[in-house]
Amino acid sequence: MNHKSDFPIFDYFQKQGKPLVYLDSAAMTQMPRAVIDAVRSHDEEAHANVHRGIYALSETATAKYEQARETVRAFLNARSANEIIFTRNTTESINLVAYALGKSMLREGDRILISRAEHHSNILPWQMLAEEKGIVLDMVDADEQGKISLAVIERLITPATRLAAFSHVSHVLGTINPVAEMGKLFRERKILFLVDAAQSVGHLPTDVQEIWCDFLVFSGHKMGGPTGIGVLYGREELLAGMPPFLRGGGMIQDVSFDHTEFAVLPAKFEAGTPNVSGAVGLAAAIEYIRKIGFDEIRKIDEEMTTELFSRLGQIKGITIFGPHDAKDRGGVASFTLDGIHPHDLATILDRDNICIRAGHHCAMPLMKYLGVLATTRTSFWVYNTRDDVKQLAEGIEKSRLLLKKKP
Repeated sequence: MNHKSDFPIFDYFQKQGKPLVYLDSAAMTQMPRAVIDAVRSHDEEAHANVHRGIYALSETATAKYEQARETVRAFLNARSANEIIFTRNTTESINLVAYALGKSMLREGDRILISRAEHHSNILPWQMLAEEKGIVLDMVDADEQGKISLAVIERLITPATRLAAFSHVSHVLGTINPVAEMGKLFRERKILFLVDAAQSVGHLPTDVQEIWCDFLVFSGHKMGGPTGIGVLYGREELLAGMPPFLRGGGMIQDVSFDHTEFAVLPAKFEAGTPNVSGAVGLAAAIEYIRKIGFDEIRKIDEEMTTELFSRLGQIKGITIFGPHDAKDRGGVASFTLDGIHPHDLATILDRDNICIRAGHHCAMPLMKYLGVLATTRTSFWVYNTRDDVKQLAEGIEKSRLLLKKKP
């Protein structure tokens, strides 16, 4: 089924006579009309600060904000709404965990396990702890198909391993990591487990209890929601013992110049005025995903990826990284084309309003490991069709001619 009509941006460009082929959903998905309408309705009818106002408008805004939290809780199957912290994005969520654990639990000589395929956002906060506290980072490398082996992980675990942080779906390789099996292994070893679900939560069912994770993070703008809204899920008993990341209004119980008593969860981690309309939009995005259904979304991802492999496989000089089977990957595929820099390819494709990503994708350690400076990345969501992939393949051939590269 084609869901493109749910997204006003495609109609806008169609009317301009320049149809949009959008293949950069791993960076940001387009917003469906249902989300745009929900945000507009809130801003027009319930725009007020939350929690502290005793007038009706503020209470309405507060109710919408907390209902959004409950929507996220149910979406993730978290045990309590106290386990859902609203942040700006995945990056802030990971930084919050790194800062708080660095203050409360992690000590010099402790070890953190991550993969070389992680986004910089899931590397730099831990690197900060390595530099400031003497934490040791252990790197897991993927195999030739971009898969991470549980056996390799087990070999790298030491008595000093305190935390593991892995993506559910790689934002470059597209690999779907076995996070449930990882989580069970880490829970048995009493190792905390953080899952970066930025690339998976809008594509695959996510049950934090089945994954056995202690923390899970994601961004609204990669699942049909607005920008500036993210989520940190954390087990309540862990969050309760962690110090706040930011301090200010809304996260306190009592303040004096001698002592401050922080508010209970989740307010302790939500200092200042929150992004209320963003939370409302995120809840609407979740409802939209539920309406489409994960079976349908998964079918689209696999169909688009299979079509991409088929068409790009006929182009000489194309190298696609990651798993070879569409069933083993999310809706993300990165590739190189011999003799053409990814930036040049993206620039030429843009002339035909074909939007792809080019660069190191905030994954420079992985690029070095793969032996490339950059790749071209395509990524899909519910609005993509086989015709989008067809136009991409034709655009690559056109680019080859423009750059005087013969097939």
